[in-house]
Amino acid sequence: MTRRLAVVAKKVGVSEATVSRVLNGKPGVSEATRQAVLSALDVLGYERPTQLRGERARLVGLVLPELQNPIFPAFAEVIGGALAQLGLTPVLCTQTRGGVSEADYVTLLLQQQVSGVVFAGGLYAQADAPHDHYRQLAERNIPVVLVNAAIEHLGFPGVSCDDAVAVEQAWRHLASLGHERIGLVLGPADHVPSARKLAAARAVAAEVPDAHVARAMFSIEGGHAAAARLIDRGVTGFICASDPLALGAVRAARRKGLDVPSQISVVGYDDSALMNCTEPPLTTVRQPIEAMGKAVVELLNAQINGRPVAAEELLFEPELVVRGSTAQAPRP
Repeated sequence: MTRRLAVVAKKVGVSEATVSRVLNGKPGVSEATRQAVLSALDVLGYERPTQLRGERARLVGLVLPELQNPIFPAFAEVIGGALAQLGLTPVLCTQTRGGVSEADYVTLLLQQQVSGVVFAGGLYAQADAPHDHYRQLAERNIPVVLVNAAIEHLGFPGVSCDDAVAVEQAWRHLASLGHERIGLVLGPADHVPSARKLAAARAVAAEVPDAHVARAMFSIEGGHAAAARLIDRGVTGFICASDPLALGAVRAARRKGLDVPSQISVVGYDDSALMNCTEPPLTTVRQPIEAMGKAVVELLNAQINGRPVAAEELLFEPELVVRGSTAQAPRP
């Protein structure tokens, strides 16, 4: 018992006496501190005292597909900070290749009686992926918010960056620089944000040939392979569905002996960490992470407190950030 008090006190940053008062239901502790102590018990795997077990754990699952793409840690930081201000503790669930799946995480979170779940970049964005675990959450009435473009009919509120506006900004920028052969490096064909980006390109351009669209996994290596194919087809301006894909496109150009930006221009998407420190600094379309993250937490907290929330998508406006990876198109 003494060791448990010490561990929980250290986790929360309070005295052992304060932890003891919470566990024994004594007065003299603020509600925020009380909830922090209870959340620490849940996170550390300790059982709550019998008289406190009836309360739902104030834990929120934050399910991410990876941490290698800097955009996901950035979302986690904003969302986690906003949750903490409400006395909610985020439980980070990161998928690994061949490891714990998204569905497995949902099972674990349900066992922990979480107050809600936030998904960012999950299987909800892929039409051909399994979605039974989302229906399981809906059946249990667990509050859920999805970040960035989900398939239809899941019935959860979502917060998204406007893919159509992002592509329109990027396309018009490249066109203004004289690029006529503009290509798209996108995610898989069933990936909803990528499908939206392609539809937007075809709306803003007179023609987007299939030969100027390449699909890839969301990684530098995927971007390299996809961009290399498009370079061979004469593309000089690239619009990529993520910053890692864009960095892969820059690498593909260099491996072919081409200069970025004097011969090949590249636009990324996200404006994730350190994109202003690459060589050249990456022109990209910035997601408003701070505003989106706060909206996610507001929607989740409303559901947790029993307030009705419409199962609709909030669209946030992106911003083109022009740096050194785009320039005038090369003369024929």
